[in-house]
Amino acid sequence: MAQSVQLFHIRLEPAPGPHEPAGAAAYDFVAPLDTKGMIDADAWRRDRALCFVHRIESADNVQHGLLVHRPGGPNGATWAFDYELGQGDEETGFRFEAHSFRVGGYVSVRDADEQIRTYRVASVTPA
Repeated sequence: MAQSVQLFHIRLEPAPGPHEPAGAAAYDFVAPLDTKGMIDADAWRRDRALCFVHRIESADNVQHGLLVHRPGGPNGATWAFDYELGQGDEETGFRFEAHSFRVGGYVSVRDADEQIRTYRVASVTPA
């Protein structure tokens, strides 16, 4: 039996802690999640044009990009936020394929400077 998949709006906020800099960016993105809260690659392929990201540093500094799925990584593919396609500015989701996006959970993002930062899933709502 096929799992039900729909698009969700996900908000990631910097996790509190001594290793996280003040003013770190937050992320709002849209992704297809299955009933377990996992990103569904097949649904993403069907709806990839709807899967965007906003990287929010301040009200005046917002980058717009896409959620992309590219070859490589531990399970054969890696999820990333890409702001200018083909420009090497991607920020990769650390093991996003293995994480459930549930409110209160934690995920990590490797930014364009190769720094890995931890984020708390602040909200998950239907898109």
